[in-house]
Amino acid sequence: MKVYYECAPCFLRQAKEALDLATEDEDLKMEVMEEIVGIIYSEFMSDAVSNEIGTKIHRTIKDRTCNNDPYNAEKKKGNEIALKFLPKIKKIIKEKDNLETYVKVAIVGNIIDFGALGVDFDIEKGIIQNMNDNIALNHAVELEKGLNSSKNVLYLADNNGEIVFDKLLIEKLKDYDVEVTVALKEKPILNDACIEDALQIKLDEVANLVSTGTDSIGILYADISDEFKEIFKNSDMVISKGLGNYEGLTAMNLGNKPVFCLLNAKCNAIAKDIGVNVGDNVVLKL
Repeated sequence: MKVYYECAPCFLRQAKEALDLATEDEDLKMEVMEEIVGIIYSEFMSDAVSNEIGTKIHRTIKDRTCNNDPYNAEKKKGNEIALKFLPKIKKIIKEKDNLETYVKVAIVGNIIDFGALGVDFDIEKGIIQNMNDNIALNHAVELEKGLNSSKNVLYLADNNGEIVFDKLLIEKLKDYDVEVTVALKEKPILNDACIEDALQIKLDEVANLVSTGTDSIGILYADISDEFKEIFKNSDMVISKGLGNYEGLTAMNLGNKPVFCLLNAKCNAIAKDIGVNVGDNVVLKL
């Protein structure tokens, strides 16, 4: 996805929050912010890809502060919130046990995002509100058709905490006799889920776990490993979670492969790019 004008202040807001999480050294914060402003000055233009700039900014913060995982505490908080809501979510699923309900639960999990929404966002309130909302743009029927004609599915994970809800959907996908492979980050970035995070919730019991080979925000084709490129190429179908993956996939040549994006349109740029309102739940076939 190309940047929108709103992306620039969002980059700066994220950078400030990440720096505050990464270090208490005020002088270092100033030095790193100067570098980040330089990145935005030199690279922020109408044809720039949003998650490429975001990745460079967060890598700069990690490298310069020597803090490999600034969002570590937020990631743990995300898991705690998701596990707190799990009994309530399972009750909702039991009342309406169909694919669309599981898909909606996975999308609602996308609310657990400290990068897009900020560290002060009331995630619990957001989850409750979104469970009561319909899916505004809904290609769930096409998603089910794709599952019925596929043998293997690549599931691109997004945030920690969110993967607790993803696990419920992945278990449901087994009803379609497909093999599911879940892609996670090689190293921490923002509050994105890594393989070790997935192991903590025993996601390996319901799916194969693989690394994208990098710590990029979402999918950056130039960054992912050759091994993961082959996995992507050989998958019959892709289910993608979250904003970063949407940003990256829309900048790639996907060929004829069916790719479905499950997300909550948490910012103006994403909402405008898709053609929905901010806060809408989306199941989009690219």
